[in-house]
Amino acid sequence: MSLPYPAREEIARLTARMLLEIKAVDFNAETPFTYASGLKGPTYVDCRRIISFPRVRQTLMDFLAATVARDAGFEAFDNVAGGETAGIPFGAMVAERLGLPMTYVRKKPKGYGRNARIEGVMTEGQRVLLVEDLTTDGGSKLSFVDAIRDTGATCAHTAVIFYYGIFPETTQRLADHGVRLHHLCTWWDVLEEARAQEAFDEDTLTEVRTFLTDPRGWQAANG
Repeated sequence: MSLPYPAREEIARLTARMLLEIKAVDFNAETPFTYASGLKGPTYVDCRRIISFPRVRQTLMDFLAATVARDAGFEAFDNVAGGETAGIPFGAMVAERLGLPMTYVRKKPKGYGRNARIEGVMTEGQRVLLVEDLTTDGGSKLSFVDAIRDTGATCAHTAVIFYYGIFPETTQRLADHGVRLHHLCTWWDVLEEARAQEAFDEDTLTEVRTFLTDPRGWQAANG
């Protein structure tokens, strides 16, 4: 297992750069994106694109494995679980790098059998790392964590490539559930790198900063 250890700030910058390069992120202040929640905003991210870019994929998975090992410990886990669906490929790749068994967690029970939301072998007492592509407010993570704990395993850590970083209650919400969040970059890192690259016009970047500073206020003002 080869784990590079660049500085945390450099990991964030390079992750943001790669996401911009493969067009996994976009800014559009004139025609806001509609999120799964129904709310709108000028930012968009699709981490699923990463799986189609081998060099970016390899580097980001190295970064994620290194971040988890550095922050949580080298012998902190017995199992890596990917969250259905976007977390499954990333969970598999992180498990490979950490030399651990891989499982995945369904969003809903398949309707029969013991541990109906878990695919693969997860046993009582195992320490499980939950891997997903991103987190917004942490809500979906709690459901996955509960499904893992229902097997008798423990889950005190979740790792994602992208963390929105604009809802201050997210990390506390996870902490209240006994879960620590590990991530590579946030919208603030992407905004800084986009500005450095002059990837978008200044008006767009200014509007995005306004949104990131007060996302709920921006959504109220822009419908």
